[in-house]
Amino acid sequence: MAAPILSPLSRSCAMLRKLRRVAVLLAAAAICSGGAGAQPAGGPQVAVVLSLDGIVGPATADYVIRGLEAARQQNAAAVVLRIDTPGGLDASMRDIIRAILASPVPVISYVAPNGARAASAGTYILYASHVAAMAPATNLGAATPIALGGSPSRPADSPSGPADPADKKPPADKTAPAAPKDAGEAKAINDAVAYIRSLAALRGRNADWAEQAVRAAASLTAGEARAQNVIDLIADDVPDLLAKADGRRVRVGNAETTLHTRDLRQIAREPDWRTQVLSVITNPNLALLLLMAGVYGLIFEFMSPGALFPGIFGAICLLVGLYALAALPLTYAGIALVLLGTSLMVAEIFAPTLGVLGVGGAVSFVLGAILLIDTDTPAFGVSVPLMAGIAAASLGMTFLIGRLALRSRRAPVVSGAEALIGLRIKVLSWTDGQGYVAAVGERWRAVGPAGLAAGDTVVITAVRGVTLHVQPDTGLPPSQR
Repeated sequence: MAAPILSPLSRSCAMLRKLRRVAVLLAAAAICSGGAGAQPAGGPQVAVVLSLDGIVGPATADYVIRGLEAARQQNAAAVVLRIDTPGGLDASMRDIIRAILASPVPVISYVAPNGARAASAGTYILYASHVAAMAPATNLGAATPIALGGSPSRPADSPSGPADPADKKPPADKTAPAAPKDAGEAKAINDAVAYIRSLAALRGRNADWAEQAVRAAASLTAGEARAQNVIDLIADDVPDLLAKADGRRVRVGNAETTLHTRDLRQIAREPDWRTQVLSVITNPNLALLLLMAGVYGLIFEFMSPGALFPGIFGAICLLVGLYALAALPLTYAGIALVLLGTSLMVAEIFAPTLGVLGVGGAVSFVLGAILLIDTDTPAFGVSVPLMAGIAAASLGMTFLIGRLALRSRRAPVVSGAEALIGLRIKVLSWTDGQGYVAAVGERWRAVGPAGLAAGDTVVITAVRGVTLHVQPDTGLPPSQR
C-alpha cells in the first residue's frame, strides 16, 4: 500500500510541534543555567574575612569598599571585618561606614587579635556594623577627634602653704569632658556626637557611652563593653565568632534578617597590590616629593627639548602625585600656597632675580605644605624636616642659577658682532681713511685714521652694520685706549 501523501497543512503542524519541543528544551536549559549562575562557587555558605589594620586612610577605605562589593558578588552570608586601628581620617572612616550601611551582606566587625584596639575611627565603624564583637584583651573608645580634643584639662596646682578651709572645693571629676575652646570646636564635637549617637540608635547600642567616648575620650575593655551594651559578642577567634553570631536578628537595609553563620567556609581577602600601592603614595610626604619631581622633570625637559626621559619621568610623577593628593583631605589655602611657591621657584629659573622669586617661592611652599593636609592625624602629617629639605634644595638651585647667570653676564662676549670689538687684525688695503681688513677669516670694509697702510695691525673699536671702525694698535687694553 502506498504511503499517504501529507498535505501542506499536516507538514506545517509537524514542524510547529518540533519547534515547540526545541523551545521547551532551550527554556529548561536556560532556567538551569540561570539557577546555577545565581549560586556562585561557595554559594551562601561563605564568610568573607577582611582585615582593617593600621591607620584608616584612603587605601583602607578603598580596600574595605571593594571587599564588601566582592562579598556581594559572591553571595556571601556575612563579612567579618577584623579591626586593629588607632584611628585615622574622618573622610575615609565615613566612606567605610557608608559602605557598611549600604551593604546587602551583614557585616560583623571583630576587634582582634588579642591586644588589638578599635580607637577613634574604629569605634565609629564598630558602632555602624550589624554585629559588633571583640576578642579578649582588646579595647575600644577614645573617639575624640585629635584635631579637636587636645589634652584634657586639669585643675591648677594649689599654692604652697596651708589652704584656707573656706576655699576647699570638691575634687574635679576626672571623667568630665574638657570644655570646648571655641564655637568652632564645639560645633565639630557636637557633629561627631550626633553621628555616633545615630549609629548607636540604628544598631540598638549604648548611645550615652558613645557620647562619652567622643566628648571625654572614654575607653572600655572587651568585658566592660559587653556589660554596657556597647558590643554584642566576645569571641576567641573567627570560628567562635561565627558560631556565636548564628541565629541573631539584624537589620540589613530596610528588612530584618536572621544570620546563619555557623560552620561557614571562610575566604580571607587580604589587601592586594592596589591597596598596598595606594597606601604608599597617599603618604603626604611622598605625594609632595612626587609633585616636586614632576615639576622639575618637566622644567628640565622644556630647557632641553628632546631629552625625553626628564619629561616622561616628570609627567608620571606629577600625575601620580596629583592623584595621591586628590585622595587626601586638602585645604584650599595649602594648595594655593604650594602652587604659588612652585611657580615662583620655576620663574626664578627662567627669569633670574638674584633670589627674590626663589626665596618667596620657598617660603610660600613651606607654608603651603604645613597647611596642606586638613587633619592632625600623625600618620598623615607632612614632615617638617622634609619640607625644610625641599625648600633648601629649591633655594640652592635658585642661587646656583642666579650665580651662573651673573657670571655669564660678566664674562666676555664670545659670539656675535660684539665679539669682534678689541680684536687685533691686519689691514689689506687703505686709502683716505677707509679700506679693507682681514677679520675672523673674512674680508671686511673698515674706516679709521688716514695714515694707515697695508700690512698695519689695527684694533676693532666698533661695528656698524657690516663696517668695522678701527684704530692703530698701541698695545694698550681697550679700556685705556
